[in-house]
Amino acid sequence: MGCYAAIHALKMADAICRADEGTNVLIVCTELCTLHFQRENTIDNITSSLLFADGSAAVLVSADEEQQGLTIDSFYSEVIPKGKRDMAWELSSNGFLMTLSGYIPELIQEDFDKIVDRALQKDGTPKEEVSHWCVHPGGKRVLEAIHKSLGFTNGQLSHSYDVLKQFGNLSSATILFVLKEMLQERRTIKKMFGAAFGPGLTVETFTAHY
Repeated sequence: MGCYAAIHALKMADAICRADEGTNVLIVCTELCTLHFQRENTIDNITSSLLFADGSAAVLVSADEEQQGLTIDSFYSEVIPKGKRDMAWELSSNGFLMTLSGYIPELIQEDFDKIVDRALQKDGTPKEEVSHWCVHPGGKRVLEAIHKSLGFTNGQLSHSYDVLKQFGNLSSATILFVLKEMLQERRTIKKMFGAAFGPGLTVETFTAHY
């Protein structure tokens, strides 16, 4: 699943907690991207080595409504089929081979605003009511594409930029790093919209409030 796996795990944990009162689910995302270092001198290999890093993060999802923390509201996912060859993982005897084309930011810029609208329509929340945007920092150009697609003007993606600058792209663990940064401002979180991207091109999203 790549970078969106943490949101998919949150979706599964949320379903488990809703089905079984008193349940606690611990999600652990550990990514050792350097294991897949490729010696062949290609643009895809060089880009992957520069962008991706090792990291680990965990989050606890609980059915106990008295626990303090974010409350998950909804999930929404879409696949952008025209990007299936632009972001992909392929198994080989030398590890995972990554395809990460320069066309991905254009795909995201073209389609992300519409996907957000459909996700928020399912949640029943106007876009203007989203106070925090927890977006996976797939790369600088990806964040710039999201910034343009949503018409942001006031640093709405600052936490994503900070995590990318400090740690790089940690695949699935990255969105949890961004979430941790945002939870320091938990008293100001009215509505959070989260999103991450992966092979497919797949877009996984969630909404939550504090």
